[in-house]
Amino acid sequence: MFPGSTGGQDSLQGLRLAGYSAEPVWYKDRQLPEADLIVLPGGHSFGDHPRPGGLAARTPVMEAVRHAADSDVPVLGIGNGFQILTEAELLPGALLLNGGLSFICRTVTVEVASAATPFTARLPTGSRLRLPVAHACGRYYADRETLQQLEDGGRVVFRYSAGHNPDDSTADIAGISNAAGNVVGLMPHPERALEQLLGSADGLPLFRGPLEQEAVL
Repeated sequence: MFPGSTGGQDSLQGLRLAGYSAEPVWYKDRQLPEADLIVLPGGHSFGDHPRPGGLAARTPVMEAVRHAADSDVPVLGIGNGFQILTEAELLPGALLLNGGLSFICRTVTVEVASAATPFTARLPTGSRLRLPVAHACGRYYADRETLQQLEDGGRVVFRYSAGHNPDDSTADIAGISNAAGNVVGLMPHPERALEQLLGSADGLPLFRGPLEQEAVL
């Protein structure tokens, strides 16, 4: 958890509904407990100063997250967590101001573009998920060479469906992975779509994915 993380409790709920025993970790911690999965929650870490994810990426806990990621532990960054992962250079590219220069909060449809991650391994490519977005800086951008590497490597994990790109993200990209596939960031919020009572339960499979994948190995 970082100061300003507003999605921590929802992420914990998602993990627990998926079957994990989940506990929060504070940003000053230099070591992580033994973990099968790490989630960087959404929110406004450090008030989004000097830019979203900029300070959080340089906190002590992120060195521990980096070490875990290098050891193949699945890492999921949601919203601000995605911004933190790019700022920490665990994922390429950047999340810029939305194309309309305004905060966006609504439900969109995204498509699973890659099943080659622990979070999407049990979701068929092309599956459509209804997930909320809530951000002012969610426009994914990367240079042409990086975009080509993402496309060639199958590292675009989520795309906004036609007509659902809320922020003018390049190539409709809603989420990507690292080269190994164990680190994934996305701007839509699966932790806010855990039960039909909330309007959609399409986010829960992302939390269940690593546990289900482990069960079939």
